[in-house]
Amino acid sequence: MRRAVYPGSFDPITNGHLDILSRAMRVFDEVIVAVARNDNKSPLFTQEERVALNREAIQALPGHERVRVDSFNGLLVDYALAQGTATIIRGLRAVSDFEFEFQLAQMNRKLRADIDTIFLMPKDIYTYLSSSLVKELAKMGGNVDCFVPPCVQLALKHKIFRTA
Repeated sequence: MRRAVYPGSFDPITNGHLDILSRAMRVFDEVIVAVARNDNKSPLFTQEERVALNREAIQALPGHERVRVDSFNGLLVDYALAQGTATIIRGLRAVSDFEFEFQLAQMNRKLRADIDTIFLMPKDIYTYLSSSLVKELAKMGGNVDCFVPPCVQLALKHKIFRTA
């Protein structure tokens, strides 16, 4: 079975993330969406909330039964090996993403030479889209409906208005 892990903070998951996931599903039999805990970030949603939102959002994808959502702490390469995969999926939206993603991939390769990173590009309509921009737009009262799945739209409204 060809299996890959698609890691990220997914705070929140966007239509761009779902596009990358759909592309990965064309190549792999199973894709594990791995929601990372990153102590250097202050996420809007807890790790548990992000896992739940990802699970709900993925239900709309054809073939969603071949996707598993999980969470992890620690080194990605250790997590990937524990899941029985040697492939990491990363999305590249623009050239500006490449340098950072390349550094991560090289570090992962240094830690575990048997782990490969595959870069996928989203549709051009998602090249500008990021979770940070979605959160900022939502906090300013903007409409995020075309950027995130319906479950995320509701969660953002609830989280932002509840904490405001």
